[in-house]
Amino acid sequence: MSSFAWHCLHHRELDTATLYELLALRTQVFVVEQRCPYLETDGQDLLGDTCHLLVRQDDVLVGYLRLLDPQRMGGEAVIGRVVITEAARGSGLGHRLMERALVECQQRWPGVPVYLSAQAHLQGYYGRYGFQAVTEVYLEDDIAHIGMRRAV
Repeated sequence: MSSFAWHCLHHRELDTATLYELLALRTQVFVVEQRCPYLETDGQDLLGDTCHLLVRQDDVLVGYLRLLDPQRMGGEAVIGRVVITEAARGSGLGHRLMERALVECQQRWPGVPVYLSAQAHLQGYYGRYGFQAVTEVYLEDDIAHIGMRRAV
């Protein structure tokens, strides 16, 4: 059985190959699979204290999310771009990714609330981690989303 390697890297720690790999994964899922033609690189990846949580299996990137700097996001850490490769979905890896993200947020920004924009059908999923809806459902790229916050 193969093991997972976890890395939470400040954006300054990303090498070119890793940045390319994570952008390719995000584009594969969010643009190609979900058929949402938008500019996936939104200018947030390399700002402030933004960090990138990556999980590899057998040296292949299988999961990822981004943690946006609370100083740039109105005092909240923002979890975004949560993605698991198609091959790894249903394995529980997404739960482990979210657990790690919350630990990273607490270590890097203690006492700071955490926000995420969830696809609306995943509201219960994120609710398991203490997130509560704080907005109405809205459309983003023709997909229903809802803003959710986890208080500290």
